[in-house]
Amino acid sequence: MVGDFDLQTPQSSSRHCERSEAIHEFQNHGLPRFARSDESKQPPPLLVLAWGNASRSDDALGPLFIAALREQLPPPLQHQVEFLEDYQLQIEHALDLVGRQNVLLVDASLSCPAPFQVTELKAAQDASLGSHALSPQALLQIYQDMQGEPPPPCTLLAIRGEKFELGEAPSPAALVHLASAVSWARQWLLDAP
Repeated sequence: MVGDFDLQTPQSSSRHCERSEAIHEFQNHGLPRFARSDESKQPPPLLVLAWGNASRSDDALGPLFIAALREQLPPPLQHQVEFLEDYQLQIEHALDLVGRQNVLLVDASLSCPAPFQVTELKAAQDASLGSHALSPQALLQIYQDMQGEPPPPCTLLAIRGEKFELGEAPSPAALVHLASAVSWARQWLLDAP
């Protein structure tokens, strides 16, 4: 509790504890096969994980995407999709892939073509594994190393951003790209097995 604000919701607190225990186990005993603490309760089959900083102009595309897609989610999918957002992709997100049938990873990009680019991902080790900014491919490799099996099918949706200035609002062009990406993602969710 900071001032009048409770910084940890029960859901984020339990997820944090589960991740902390898993990391502790890894440090002491190597790569275990992770499972959710309540194996009888399966997670929703579809995960949408987006990252970005809402204070950095078009870097806010990830969190804005989650808000827009959640609002536009077709009723048949209400209990089939879990939405997660963070400032950056982290090693702990490998645990969020456990038990999923399909995963959509979403981030802003300066290098993809407008309005967005879709890439089917494969696990791969790269230089980001030990760095501050983990790549989606490295995340899948971590999952594969921990679980001893391939990750669920993962798709990267890179949304074209134009500027990433601190304290600036998202650019008009990026908001147009965002709308196109959300429209594509609604159909992706409907088509997902």
